[in-house]
Amino acid sequence: MKYNKAYLEFGIWKLVFLGLFLPKQTKSQVKDTSKHQGLRNQLVKHLKEKGITDTNVLDAINKIPRHLFLDSGFEQYAYQDKAFPIGAGQTISQPYTVAFQSQLLEVKKEHKILEIGTGSGYQTAVLCTMGAKVFSIERQNELFKTTSLLLPKLGIRPKHLSFGDGYKGLPSYAPYDSIIVTAGAPIIPKPLMAQLKIGGRLVIPLGEKEQVMTLLIRESETKFVKHEFGAFRFVPLLEDKN
Repeated sequence: MKYNKAYLEFGIWKLVFLGLFLPKQTKSQVKDTSKHQGLRNQLVKHLKEKGITDTNVLDAINKIPRHLFLDSGFEQYAYQDKAFPIGAGQTISQPYTVAFQSQLLEVKKEHKILEIGTGSGYQTAVLCTMGAKVFSIERQNELFKTTSLLLPKLGIRPKHLSFGDGYKGLPSYAPYDSIIVTAGAPIIPKPLMAQLKIGGRLVIPLGEKEQVMTLLIRESETKFVKHEFGAFRFVPLLEDKN
C-alpha cells in the first residue's frame, strides 16, 4: 500500500501530539515485575552488608514494591539506598533508615505500633507486613489523602490512618507497644512518652539540622532508659497540622 507525503507527515505529527498530551504513567499503571524483585533481592543483600540482621525486617523489604510509593519518574532508582522527594516538602526515607528504625522496634506479630509521619506509606507498609497493628498519623493533608488511597490498593491495611499533629500522638488508641517517629524532632514529645506501654520502645531521631537516632525504653511509669545510635538526617517534625 502506498501513502502520499502529506498523509505520512500528518501521521508523524499525530504521534508527536499524542506523545506530548497523553497522560503520564501513574503509580497505579506501574507493575511489580520479576526485574523489580531482583532489584529488591540486591537491596536486601546491601542492607545485610550494612548490618541489618532482623530477618522479619529484611523479609518485609524484600516483599514491598518500593517503586510504587514513588513518582514513576523515580522508578528506575527506587531500589537504590537513597531518599527521594514525595511532595509537600517531604521525603521517603532511604531503605537503610527504614530498616534500621524497624529493627530497633523489635516488632512482634500483633504489636500495636504508633507511627508519627505516615509520609509515602512505605514505612507503614513495612511494619504491617511484619505483622504489626499500625496506627499512623500524618500532618500533611496532601500526603494523607494520597497514602490513604494507595495502601489499600497494595493490600496494606493499617489499623488506623489519621490526619493531625504528630506531637500529640493518638491518645484514644494508647497505650502502644512501640512508637516510631519518622521526622527529626528537637525534643521527645511528652504525649508520646505517656502513650508508650511499660516495656515499650520509642524510636525517634533527635536533633535539628542533623539527628541522633534515639531509642527510649519505658521501664516503669516514670523511668525511661535512653540509647543512642549515631547520626541520621530527616525532615523536621513540625507541630500542628497544616
